[in-house]
Amino acid sequence: MMTDHREIADALAGLTIGKVMYNEPMALHTSLKMGGHADALILIENEEQLGDVVGRLRAREIPFLPVGNLSNVLVQDGGYRGALIWMRGLDRMVVSSPDADGRYFIDVQAGAALARLVGMAAASELTGLEFCTGIPGSLGGAIWMNAGAYGKEMKDVVGSVLLFSNRGEKKVLTRKEIAFTYRNSNLPADMIVSGARLVLQKGSGAQIQERMAEIMKMRREKHPLEYPSAGSVFRNLPGLAAGKLIEDLGLKGMRLGDVQVSKKHGNFIINKGRGTATDMLALIALVQEKAWNEKGIRLETEIVIIGEKA
Repeated sequence: MMTDHREIADALAGLTIGKVMYNEPMALHTSLKMGGHADALILIENEEQLGDVVGRLRAREIPFLPVGNLSNVLVQDGGYRGALIWMRGLDRMVVSSPDADGRYFIDVQAGAALARLVGMAAASELTGLEFCTGIPGSLGGAIWMNAGAYGKEMKDVVGSVLLFSNRGEKKVLTRKEIAFTYRNSNLPADMIVSGARLVLQKGSGAQIQERMAEIMKMRREKHPLEYPSAGSVFRNLPGLAAGKLIEDLGLKGMRLGDVQVSKKHGNFIINKGRGTATDMLALIALVQEKAWNEKGIRLETEIVIIGEKA
């Protein structure tokens, strides 16, 4: 179904919402600094607004998609027809006292940045989230895709997840009810992650800070943080890192326009200036084609690709 900003504005009339940006260029907001316009980018501030917005959009059959920090999203150059619901206003975090087993909990809303969450855990001397150091995303996306690094994943710290359906219903799933796999989960497609309870342990403040510093040092050494990117583009394979495969194929440094496979890390595709989503998709396809033709390996993307081609 085709939509435009006028139809969305009519659907949202009378609602109290944080901010609505119509015909918004997503290159201003994505970590890749590229991509087309969204019909509407809706910044919500609380769960009540989320329910109101989802209800109105659903009643008008207007497509919508929740987004967080937009750090692993590629918006195609034709833009997104519908409304992107920006969850970053849902960023409350609360640390609770330990239970009888000595476990500590942090109740976090989906839009909270992982960097802020890691900092809060460290300040409270709670261990378990150090692996998220340097990951630029938000909690909701991290849980949905079971983000991980350095041998740990979100599944290791999730106690329960609060979901919000596109019909306005709330539901809580415990860790045992969620099947997490590599960069994936079985969370229902018609539900939005609105928050979670994380389970952590008391640790040594000095050791936590030391591990965080160690991880940031490794990231700076291995990742091209000086350029816009969406992090790892491809999923790793069992026993084989995608970056190593791409390096073995001789593709580091390969470039289309201003989009380039990083010379520093094969699994990062960077924007050297005026990169386009069209060039990035073409470069992704070239890498996938070479991996299949020369190694018989199908590389799957880890980044989320949305919108329409130009």
